[in-house]
Amino acid sequence: MTSRLTVLAIGGNSLIKDKTKIALWYQYEAVKETAVYLADLIETGMNMVITHGNGPQVGFIYRRGELAVNELPLIPLDICGADTQGAIGYMIEKALLNQFRKRGIQQQILAVVTQTVVDKDDASFAKPTKPIGSFMTQEEALEKQKEKGWNVLEDAGRGFRRVVPSPIPREILEVEAIRLLVQQGYVVIAGGGGGIPVMRNENGDLEGVEAVIDKDLGSSLLARNLGADTFIISTAVDEVYVNFGEENQKALRHVTLSEIKQYLGEGHFRAGSMKPKVEAIIQFLESGGEKAIITSPENLLKAVRGDAGTTITR
Repeated sequence: MTSRLTVLAIGGNSLIKDKTKIALWYQYEAVKETAVYLADLIETGMNMVITHGNGPQVGFIYRRGELAVNELPLIPLDICGADTQGAIGYMIEKALLNQFRKRGIQQQILAVVTQTVVDKDDASFAKPTKPIGSFMTQEEALEKQKEKGWNVLEDAGRGFRRVVPSPIPREILEVEAIRLLVQQGYVVIAGGGGGIPVMRNENGDLEGVEAVIDKDLGSSLLARNLGADTFIISTAVDEVYVNFGEENQKALRHVTLSEIKQYLGEGHFRAGSMKPKVEAIIQFLESGGEKAIITSPENLLKAVRGDAGTTITR
């Protein structure tokens, strides 16, 4: 077990703060801002593994492939995941190293291309539910469904998106390498997008899968496997709410595992939004984690100190 370790998951959508500004330059500007908040935590001595989402970025890569399909073959989703792990990992590395230089922090960073094994019999292959790519109007979504055979669903009141299988992560192949790097003092970036989805065929060989793993569930598995004490999810909201969007909505600041399970059972958290984050945290805490936090990037340091965000304890 790695001593006093935090696994911190950055949302893929947090790299895109304005739908009209999706170029990689703008995404890097968002990463640079997030790196300030990450460096604030690392400067306190926090031992950290960073994971990240990649939903919009995978969608962009896939869309580029569609536009170029007359000249080049489409890119499989597992390769899209690997591409985004490299690109986003590089951006986080660069931004953090610049922060370290400015602050005099003597620490190394390494991004690890991470594979996550899924079960070939997972129920999600029969009923895809994971949103990827850009938001669409209902008219655009139905057109894609008709023309390309996409599965489409309305996503948490924000529009329609393509959905693909999202199998449950079962095993992270690089976990021991990640553990060794952490023990050597590295800040590790790993498990991007929940990990590259792979499965073992009848011969035991690994094969890529046309699927997307939920980033929060993958991050939770990594945190559990590493024996992390704290699991943090950085997202677009400052706190978790019950009765969200209603007149009687209430922010949750400090709650217990049993309380958050009760709120989940009462249906307070939406699929494709807060629900998988809460489920990931429940799995982490039930497996021995000490505490979990959900908050926005700018509130990370305050949340760790207990002055912001939502903290869930076992």
